Amino acid sequence: MESLAQLEVLCEKLYNSQDSAERAHAETTLKCFSTNTDYVSQCQYILDNASSSYALMMASSSLLKQVTDHSLPLQLRLEIRNYLVSYLARRGEKLEPFVIGSLIQLFCRVTKLGWLDDDRFREVVKETANFLSQVPCHFAIGLKILNQLVTEMNKPLHGFLVSRQRRIAVSFRDHCLLQIFQISINSMQQLKNDGGSKLQELAVSLSLSCLSFDFLGTSLDESSDEVGAVQMPVSWRTVFEDPLSLQIFFDYYEITQSQVSKEALECLSKLASVRRSFFKDETSRVKFLTQLMMGTKEILLTGKGLSDHDNYNVFCRLLARFKFNFQLTELINAEGYSDWICLVADFTMKSLHLWQWASSSVYYVLGLWSRLVSSVPYLKVDKPNMVENYVPGIIEVFISTRFDSLQSSLTDELLEDPLDNVELLQDQLDFLPYLCRFKYDACSSYIVKMMDSILQKYMEQANLQVCSDNSELSMTEAKLTWLVHIIAAIVKTKQIPGYSGELQEPLDAELSARVFQLINITDKGAHTQRYGVISKQRLDRAILTFVQHFKKSYIGDQAMHSSRELFARLSDLLGLQNHLQVLSAIVGKIAMNLRCYSRCKEVIDHTLSLFLELTSGYMTGKQLLKLDTVKFIISHHNKENFPFLEEPECFRSRTVFYHTIGLLIFAEDSLLKFRSSMDPLLQVSVSLESTPDAMFRSDIVKFALIGLMRDLRGLAIATNSRKTYGFLFDWLYPARIPLLLRGISHYIDLPEVTTPILKCMAELVWNRAQRLTFDSSSPNGILLFREVSKLITAYGSGILPLPNKADMYTFKYKGIWICLTILTRALSGDYVNFGVFELYGDRAFADALDIALKMTLSIPSSDLLAFPKLARAYYAFMEILFNNHLVFIVNLDTSTFVYLIGSLDSGLKGLDEKISSQCASAIDHLATLYFLHITGESPASPAAHNLVRHITECPGLFPQILKTLFEAVMSDECGNQWGLSRPMLSLILINEEIFANAKSQILASHPADQQQLLSESFDKLMTDITRSLDSNSRDKFTQNLNRFKNEIRKS
Repeated sequence: MESLAQLEVLCEKLYNSQDSAERAHAETTLKCFSTNTDYVSQCQYILDNASSSYALMMASSSLLKQVTDHSLPLQLRLEIRNYLVSYLARRGEKLEPFVIGSLIQLFCRVTKLGWLDDDRFREVVKETANFLSQVPCHFAIGLKILNQLVTEMNKPLHGFLVSRQRRIAVSFRDHCLLQIFQISINSMQQLKNDGGSKLQELAVSLSLSCLSFDFLGTSLDESSDEVGAVQMPVSWRTVFEDPLSLQIFFDYYEITQSQVSKEALECLSKLASVRRSFFKDETSRVKFLTQLMMGTKEILLTGKGLSDHDNYNVFCRLLARFKFNFQLTELINAEGYSDWICLVADFTMKSLHLWQWASSSVYYVLGLWSRLVSSVPYLKVDKPNMVENYVPGIIEVFISTRFDSLQSSLTDELLEDPLDNVELLQDQLDFLPYLCRFKYDACSSYIVKMMDSILQKYMEQANLQVCSDNSELSMTEAKLTWLVHIIAAIVKTKQIPGYSGELQEPLDAELSARVFQLINITDKGAHTQRYGVISKQRLDRAILTFVQHFKKSYIGDQAMHSSRELFARLSDLLGLQNHLQVLSAIVGKIAMNLRCYSRCKEVIDHTLSLFLELTSGYMTGKQLLKLDTVKFIISHHNKENFPFLEEPECFRSRTVFYHTIGLLIFAEDSLLKFRSSMDPLLQVSVSLESTPDAMFRSDIVKFALIGLMRDLRGLAIATNSRKTYGFLFDWLYPARIPLLLRGISHYIDLPEVTTPILKCMAELVWNRAQRLTFDSSSPNGILLFREVSKLITAYGSGILPLPNKADMYTFKYKGIWICLTILTRALSGDYVNFGVFELYGDRAFADALDIALKMTLSIPSSDLLAFPKLARAYYAFMEILFNNHLVFIVNLDTSTFVYLIGSLDSGLKGLDEKISSQCASAIDHLATLYFLHITGESPASPAAHNLVRHITECPGLFPQILKTLFEAVMSDECGNQWGLSRPMLSLILINEEIFANAKSQILASHPADQQQLLSESFDKLMTDITRSLDSNSRDKFTQNLNRFKNEIRKS
């Protein structure tokens, strides 16, 4: 660097240049400042002498990276800290805000990292207080420092031990946090009359940071709107015994500046969440509650600030907190409760009317009401609770305003319709069962009245040959959709604490009867022409949601012998006397959806999900077999009866459809029934088999083949026993199985065809629930693996020569990981003796392993870990190879062997615990082979000699892996320490020098003041360990390793 001026030009280009090449050059040139510790003094020189704000920013950010990434000497860190305090005091008022922010972050990071190393770092509050007694500019810097400090102490640092992070946070909490909070309160009092100044915003923000501190180290999800009880220390109690401490936040809310008022409300929301035990007695808790209630009452009366959307949202969250930490009895006994609850009810109804503006906020208030009504049965006070006066009205307003929102949804195409997201909608309706069942007679009567009126209109529209006004019919369907979702939410939560479910069953029947009545109407008359209309699709999905919840409450295996009151009432209303008749109505709707919705994947998938749920239940599955509709589906599952089967967008749904059919077919264990049910698939198979090669690439054949493979996979998933699997295997082999190989050969370049074929085979070879258990005299296991070998060899030989495409995952990697999954399942299935292949000179096993290895070696190592499914399949395959077929691994050439071991090392460094455990298991088997046959007493085998050759050529393999294992165990994120300890002992026993080298490397990466304690911990690892890999030695080493890790945490 020739001059400071030249550096300033480079910094200008780094932050401002529009030319990417210029920015890249500047970044490369200036990188030394952030990576080389020798440049720390150069950064200080730049801060002292540079006139460019960008040069100052570069120096500050470089120092931040140096401090974070390198273990700088303690004295140097203290010098940096003291320098920054002095620098901000001298030049702070002349610096740009972004430079000040960067310097403050650097100061707080240095302070955090040195907090446990020297008491001088803990004098930060005292030194910062000097800023607060000076001019406004320095006052602002002081508040910013404290705010950033609280944030820094509360935020986990990447790569920083969690245990050390927590020790720092706890020490900071106990020594400084209360003092900082008191400073924020005093600053707010001092700045109260400053008229919306920036200092006011900084003071409130500091209070919020203090109240948001993770007091217990529970690491709450900051993205969540909900917060648990704030676990404020008892030492803070004196602050809130002064009423002015709470009142100041209400006073600041009165400030019209939106950011200040919003953060003041957020502080109040945090304070409303303080744990109950924080207060010394009931009197102080009631006093605190009364002040909160009076403050919110004033806001409810005046409505001040609630025109701001952010304020409105936070205020709703504040109201919701009232019932989290305060009991209903305490609320009722509080002064002004009757006026407050009346105002909250009025606010709730107004919020419901503002559905478009307050849709994301009103559910907090409705949640408050649901918790209030849940507490009423346990109330032990004589005073009226007032809650029951408002609940029916809230329900009525909720329903009527949902109807009001429908017109806007129909006319404004850009407005998101909440009915489109069924799962989110149900989450938002979770409060309904509590409110409705609290005053169930009144609420259910209102819903029934609304439902009857709209149902009558819907029936009249069904009788019209052609509906003259489609928008009116869409509106009717939308209203019915809302009501069905509401009924579904009520039925979903059958048991409410404090209320008798049995006594409320007749009212459940009243509501449910309307939905079953609707089911009888939806597919009649003019409605049969509307399957392509979105409002009709939403309605049918709402019905399916209702049926799912009704099934769980009243038809599931646990409910088959109860619900007498409900079925008695359903019998009176609709003639549905028992479970079987209700199931018949449900299955009729399922069959109708599958026949009529050929191109709506959402409805098809939802319908199939319900069908599978019903079929998977033991009792409901048996009941379904009695229904004529189910018998028809089992014997006529073709595209003529179910058109969705031939729609490409629904191909994925076919697997679920045939999984469901398979469960029904196999429920009776009848070979005759199975064969007759397979006739539709047999016709497709015969047609494909007879197709000449010249026509095999046509679209008709392609779609038929994709469909057949998905169908067969669904059936294979349904086989859960040796007997049922035998039915399917005998049907497939030997007549049908060659079709898979033919499909791979003809469509090797089309993943949409090869993927279903490979997934079908992956399911067939999976010995789930020991279903692949052949007779001792049966060759079926060997025959099945030979087909696997042919298929994988054909796929690998065909896909590897093809040129790469932009989407490598879809084109190659997906097929490769499925092939690896097939092999892994086959190798671990325990139904094939693989020694037979070599004994009789059969290349099937060797060919499968060879092509699998070639496919894995074709994948760049960076891509291997970039795609989770590919990584999981690869490491599962590696584990089974190293565990059961280690001879194959060590007989590879050295370069390939080193690549595989390197990939295991990479897997150990990853965040996936299952993958790291698989890698550890593989390494343990390799190290055990070396220990037993090379350093132990067992005779050396040819495989062991090959292993020695590999290790001799690459002596750094074992030391590197041991170092990686130690680093993984020493990290706080390690949750599979037991699995990682196994290969560690094997590697240590191979050669003590390996252990010594790993120890020295790890010690060198830690600060000098920690090395002595760390070295002593290392020395204790081998205490009482014999030179053996028996279970006792392994278990003792695991215990020592656990002790070692605990000592590291405390250091």
